[in-house]
Amino acid sequence: MAQSDPVREQIIAQYDAMSGQLQQAARYVLEYPDEVALVSMRELARHAAVQPATMTRLAKFLGMQGYDELRAHYAAAMRRGSDGFAAQVRLRESEDTEQPKSDIASHMLQGLSAQIARLSEPDSLQRLAAVADRLGSARKVYVLGLRSCHSVAWHFHYVMSLLSDRSIHLDGPAGTGGDALIRATADDVVLVVSIKPYATETLALSKLAKGKGLDILSITDSEVSPLVGMSTHTIFCATESYSFFHTLTPALAVSEVLCTLLAEHDRAKSLDALQRADDHFAHLKTYATATPQSKPRRP
Repeated sequence: MAQSDPVREQIIAQYDAMSGQLQQAARYVLEYPDEVALVSMRELARHAAVQPATMTRLAKFLGMQGYDELRAHYAAAMRRGSDGFAAQVRLRESEDTEQPKSDIASHMLQGLSAQIARLSEPDSLQRLAAVADRLGSARKVYVLGLRSCHSVAWHFHYVMSLLSDRSIHLDGPAGTGGDALIRATADDVVLVVSIKPYATETLALSKLAKGKGLDILSITDSEVSPLVGMSTHTIFCATESYSFFHTLTPALAVSEVLCTLLAEHDRAKSLDALQRADDHFAHLKTYATATPQSKPRRP
């Protein structure tokens, strides 16, 4: 589904005015538009974990006569061209046939490849550049990502800590992770990583930082993510997966790209910082410098 689709834009614009059940249905339509055209209303509602009547109410909320009009819109959009990968995956999930492990691995890797490729589209590249520019101009960068998103936040913070002392990871023992914001000022920013289901503490700390005048820069999964409304800049990452679990691979790719763009802001300074890090690690013998020799085999 094209990102400029008018129904998609309408759903995003009116999302906050919807009831909880309508929001759940609407979000599913945003994430899996091809399914609206490919499966029955009852099946779509089951996937979205709502009642079938909710799909009808969503269509009417959007000013349509009923669900058939909504489905016809997405069917027409699909005929105009769509990769349809996510919908194909979910349709295969509904089948009872057991698949070879190699097929499952192939589907997952093809999906990840397509998601990474979408990050190189013009709109995504502009968002990446905007976030990198704002990160580069900040006095301090507070990095926040909890639960499954912790790995992405930690990766970004660790790489940036090799370049300078500007990165502060909001992750402390005994619930003290947000304490570092005590010294935050409007010259700082917070890079937030969060996907559905959004950790309540992530949202609370983001709101606190926003109230202190900090810009929020977010890596999230949807235009209707609660982070979008409070963020100065947002990068969207797909999370759907052929697996039972959501994927964080695209978000991790974004972290790697941002780190590289920030290092390129001042390459000479970055190289100097990395050389100091190498010298430090060498002094501590952090990494092995030679491959251990295997014992000779007895004849």
